[in-house]
Amino acid sequence: MSAKFLNEDFLLSTETARHLFHHHANPMPIIDYHCHLDPKEIYEDRPFANITAAWLYGDHYKWRLMRANGIPESHITGDAADYDKFLAWATTVPKTVGNPLYSWTHLELRRFFNVDLPLNEETAPTIWEQVNAKLAEKAFTRRALIAGSNVKVVCTTDDPADTLEYHRKLAAEEHRFSVYPTFRPDKALNIDSEGFIGWFARLEAASGRKASSFAELVDILKDRVKLFHAHGCRLSDHALDVLRYQGASRETVERIFAGRLSGANLTDDEVTLYRTELLSELITMYEEQGWTMQLHIHAYRNNNTPMFKRLGPDTGYDSINDLSITESLSKLLDRAESASGLPKTILYSLNPGDYPALLALMGCYQKDTPGKMQLGSGWWYNDTRAGMWHQLTMLAENGLLSRFVGMLTDSRSFLSYTRHEYFRRVLCEWLGQLAERGEAPDDIEQLGRMAEDIAYHNAATYFGFSGNEAVTSDEV
Repeated sequence: MSAKFLNEDFLLSTETARHLFHHHANPMPIIDYHCHLDPKEIYEDRPFANITAAWLYGDHYKWRLMRANGIPESHITGDAADYDKFLAWATTVPKTVGNPLYSWTHLELRRFFNVDLPLNEETAPTIWEQVNAKLAEKAFTRRALIAGSNVKVVCTTDDPADTLEYHRKLAAEEHRFSVYPTFRPDKALNIDSEGFIGWFARLEAASGRKASSFAELVDILKDRVKLFHAHGCRLSDHALDVLRYQGASRETVERIFAGRLSGANLTDDEVTLYRTELLSELITMYEEQGWTMQLHIHAYRNNNTPMFKRLGPDTGYDSINDLSITESLSKLLDRAESASGLPKTILYSLNPGDYPALLALMGCYQKDTPGKMQLGSGWWYNDTRAGMWHQLTMLAENGLLSRFVGMLTDSRSFLSYTRHEYFRRVLCEWLGQLAERGEAPDDIEQLGRMAEDIAYHNAATYFGFSGNEAVTSDEV
């Protein structure tokens, strides 16, 4: 039984699935079009101090499981030594069987470090030594890990006030892969946040322009969009945890914006009016540039108030929202389509119960571009085997799976590219079972092209990056 663990055919139960994975999907390069890697870290290319730094810093997926296993916070986000934190994770890993992190942990050990031992309390000292020795080598710096994973494109997530300094430097120096910014204007939309005034000052400084009105804010953001575009950006991204639509006149929005700059507290309705109008302005900008817009919907953030006060956001205390989605999203999309037209759009929901509504709504706006409206890959709590399977099934049954732009890491880790392998195995198993059931013709070349497209080619074509991301079969 142990010989089957993560063997070359794990997750692949049919001959068709095995052929599709080994000969079609797996050899394809990676376009990681949504992640949270720091471009400064990529540029500086420093080696990791140890496996804890590479694996556990900032990884709230692991932190949640460690807490569930009773690990004290000192050994998760606290001041315990890195080795003790690694041991705490090692004692947790055997308890994670059935969770994708069990597979991902061991895939990363095998693919990056050639370590076949299962991680547990007994093997931890040996693995610590073996992995740390490799991390000290030049072949295991940040950039080397990206290049060694056959990655062609990395799209980071960047604020409009970012200078893009490190993207410029990477474009000049790094030729194995491309690093492009993604325009993420959440701080512009979150006018009610405590940090809005400070962020607005940073935006003015970055742009070299002062703004005292909503119209001037929009003009600055237009300039920032153009700057991002010149640096290879072809995607925007939005965290729309709560999606509410309520249109307003320009006079109303100007009054709301001026009030906020003067220190006024805004009502919930005023926040919604402002966000609706600014988001509509941004969508027009994206369409003008030919970008893809990503909407990440229905995260429910910072549920544990004491831990939020202690650790801040993105530390493992977010969950899934279950609010209604159709009416507001339909109004937002319809307004854009009725004006300048919708840009290419990827809709993600953290709540898989939203998939039927999203798919039905997407079909109302498909036009001209193949797969213009996309159901985003299984995200966060849904990038499990079952979650990926469900997303593939829903998309296939209600749209065109063959046009899907595939997997992303959504990660802060330089070791997370094995998630693409995991997804490709699930995809090939899904296609293999379709053929085995007689729901697709016994045409391995047709299915193989489909697997290759979803793994790589669709994304390379759809996003239209400025580099040379397309590959031929001879290059694979």
